[in-house]
Parts: sequence; structure tokens; C-alpha cells
Amino acid sequence: MDLAGAVAGLVRLALDPAVLAGRSSLSFWIAAAVLTAALAIKLPTIIRLWQDPMLRAVGGLLLLACAVFVFVAPSTIRWTNRVTGVPNISAPWVYSLLTAFCGACLLLIIAWRNGLSDRSAATRRATRWVVSAYSGVIVALWVLFALADVPVERLRDLDTYYANTPYLREMIVLYLVAHCVAVLITSRVLWNWVRTDGLDVWLRCGLKSLGIGYGLNLLFDASKFTAVAARWTGHDLDWLSTDVAPPVACVSAIMIAVGFILPHAGQYLHDRWHVRLAHHELRPLYLLMRTVNGRGTALLPRGSPELRLTRRETFIRDVLLPLARRIDEELHRRAHRAALELGFAAQEARALAAAVAILDVVERREHLSEDDGDRDTTELLREIGAVSRALRHPDRVAAVRLRASAPAGNVSVRE
Repeated sequence: MDLAGAVAGLVRLALDPAVLAGRSSLSFWIAAAVLTAALAIKLPTIIRLWQDPMLRAVGGLLLLACAVFVFVAPSTIRWTNRVTGVPNISAPWVYSLLTAFCGACLLLIIAWRNGLSDRSAATRRATRWVVSAYSGVIVALWVLFALADVPVERLRDLDTYYANTPYLREMIVLYLVAHCVAVLITSRVLWNWVRTDGLDVWLRCGLKSLGIGYGLNLLFDASKFTAVAARWTGHDLDWLSTDVAPPVACVSAIMIAVGFILPHAGQYLHDRWHVRLAHHELRPLYLLMRTVNGRGTALLPRGSPELRLTRRETFIRDVLLPLARRIDEELHRRAHRAALELGFAAQEARALAAAVAILDVVERREHLSEDDGDRDTTELLREIGAVSRALRHPDRVAAVRLRASAPAGNVSVRE
């Protein structure tokens, strides 16, 4: 299954009616699992390039996101309350983790926007403001919880159940406002960045996924705010907080995780595909050189694609080098002219001419002496990929060879 299909399946599961009806904790664990996978994919790079503060920030952000979804699951809420012996202490703990995540998002955006080398007064001031403001919010959350009277444990509907309770009401509004501000700023910067010219396709897709994820967080905030405000006016819209907001948050987490995964995994798969493609494209020339050498490279069943490509390139160049020095220069020039006359583009004409010259010297190798030539082989050895691709079209090589060997005017020009 491809990445898009896997993400779609996870999104459908997170929004499944059965989950919304009574198994919302499953959605939280799905989101935590996806975020953990994103962290696991990024972790080797983070460890290898630990001095890069940008990578450390991404790792910290993903770790905080994982913690939020682990501790927001009803089963974990119940466990935390039981271990500490304090009813509903999970609330300020989860809200603190969420607030720290919001602050980490803003710090990452500041680094992305201004660059790691930017040490301007404005950048330092923005960083200090974020750290001070969101640290202050976390402290205020705990103070407000300590002042509130919340004796009844609520696993899923604490926000609406205590919406009119002094101090806890302010705590709920405070974490939602802090979350909303961070999401608005992050979303705006991300969507402005997406429109920037010259972005790598994988980075652009990752930014779009991040933008969608943070945009969905606005829907989460709207659902929570609406449900809480309804309680203030004597109405009951608790379902927005208990049945709509949790799956929206989970889908948002999945999109954010995918946004961090895509640039890394996509570039890795892209590079790996090109290595395998280059190895495959060298096969015709490799097989031709095997007829000269009598054997090929040793089989490496556990060798990496990069190693196999390097060994194939080395083998081809080692065998081709003495042959290339004995190429018939006159035949090579006629073949190049013939390829151009047959309508081939300049680059392909050069490759076809080289292929004709190599085939000729391979056929004549038994009659050549060590002193038969001293040709500059630099360009030919550098273009082995193009020559091998030309050998994949024996009909074109034969047409060029025929025209190059025929007297002028005896062969008609053809496509």
C-alpha cells in the first residue's frame, strides 16, 4: 500500500462512527502511533546531525505531540488521576503539554522563517516572547487548577462539565486561546511558504500537509470554544467537544506527522529510485563489457544499491578504458555525422556514435595491438550511462552504423 493510501485509511479509521460513538481512545492511539512513526523516521538523522538546532526542534515537537495524544487518551487520564490521587490532575498536565507543543511550533516557525544564522534583535526578541509567554501560560494553568474545585473525575467532557466552574473556566479558555494563537500564526507562515518559488516537490507536499494539519486545529478550537460558550449561555452542545473535536485533532496529528515524514522519506525514495534506475540503465553496456572480460562483478546479495551501482560503474570503466584508447576516430566522426543526418538530437547522436565505435572496437579487439591508439577517454568514460541507454535500441545503433559505413549518398535519410 502506498503512503497516500495508508494515510487515507488512517483518516477513515479516525473518523469512523464506531470510534466517535464510544471508542475515541482508539483515535488517540492511532494518532500517537503515526507521530511515533514520524519521530522514528526522523530520529537517525536527528542523532547523526545533533548539532543542528532545527532538527532538534523538529524532534522535540514530535515528541511533545506524541506525549499529548498518549496522555489525552481516557485510559491514560484515569491512570494518571489514580496514581497521583488528585481528581482531574490530567487536565493541567495535558493542557501544559499542548501549550508546550504550541510554543515549540512557534519557535520552529521563527527558525524556519529567519534561518538559523539570524541572530538579529528582532529574532531574539520573538524567541524570548514565545518562551516567556507560553511558559507563563503553563504556570497559570497550574495555578488556576489549584484554585479550582473539581472533585468529580471527568474523562472525556471536562471542558464542558466544568465550563462554568470558577478558575477552571479561565484555565480552559486560556489553553484554547494559547493554542489558537499558535495555530493561526503557524498556518499563515506555512501557507505563505508553500507559495514560494523553487521549492522541492517533496518539501512542498510536506508543507501542504502541515498546513492542512494546522488548519484542522482551527476546527478543533472552534468546536471546543462553541461547546464551552454554549454551556455559558445555558445550552448543550457538548457533542462538539466530545465527538467532533477529538477525531479532528487526531486527523490533524496524522497530517502533521505526514508533513514531517514526506520531505525526508520522499527524498530518500527518490534518491533510491534513481540509483536503481542508473544501475538498470547500465546493464546493456555491462553485458557488452562482460563479453570482453569474460566475467562480471561478484554477486553481492546484501550489498546496498549504491554499492552495486558503484561496482558496476567501476567494472565498465576498467574494461572499457583499454578499448576506448583504440577506437577508430574516423568511424566515430562518421557515426556522429550519420546520427545527426538521421534526425537524432545532438546528445543522443553523441551516444549513438560512441556505441557504434565501441561495438566496432569490441569486434576488432583480437586484431588490435597495445599501440593501436592513444585516444583521450575522459568524455567517453564519463558518459557511460548515455552510451548504455543507446545500446538499448539496437535498431538505431544498426541504422547509424550502416549509414556511417556506407559510401556517401548510398543510404537515404530516415527517422
